[in-house]
Amino acid sequence: MNKKLRLSTLVLAAGLLAGSSAFAQLTREQVIADLVEAQRTGNIATGLDGNKKLNELDPVRYAQAALPAAASTTRDQVRAELIEAQRTGDVATGLDGNKKLNELEPARYASQQTTQGKTRAQVRAELIEAQRTGDITIGINGAMKLNELDPGRYPRAN
Repeated sequence: MNKKLRLSTLVLAAGLLAGSSAFAQLTREQVIADLVEAQRTGNIATGLDGNKKLNELDPVRYAQAALPAAASTTRDQVRAELIEAQRTGDVATGLDGNKKLNELEPARYASQQTTQGKTRAQVRAELIEAQRTGDITIGINGAMKLNELDPGRYPRAN
C-alpha cells in the first residue's frame, strides 16, 4: 500500500512537472529531491476539498516545515523537556481538536501556579480565636453561627 502511494505520488509529481519546459532539463535526482521536499512540507495536491494541498488540509502536521532549524539541544535537555511536559500534561494528544492532556484532564495534572497557603500555626490561631468568639458555623437552624444562637455565652466582636 505504501509503495503504491509513493509510486502514485511520484507519477503525480512527474505529471505536474511534465507540463513545464523545464522538465526536460531536470535530472532524476532533482525530481526525487523535489518530491521528497514536497512530501516533507506537505506541498502535494490531494484532489480533495477543492484540490487543497496536504499542508492546507492538515496544517498542524506540516507546521514544523516552515520553522527554521532549532538551535542544537543536547539529548539530556530534550529528555528533561519531555519529562517536564509529561509531568505537567503539556503533551498534544491529537484528540478533540488536538488538545493537550492537561486540557482534557485538568484535575489529573497540577496547576502551573501554586498559591501560598497559611502555615499550620496561622490556621490553629484562627481556629482558637473562632472558638473563643463563637464564630463557627453549625448546621442547625439554617447554618447559624454559635455566637448567633447563644449571644450571652460569647464576647461581642470588636
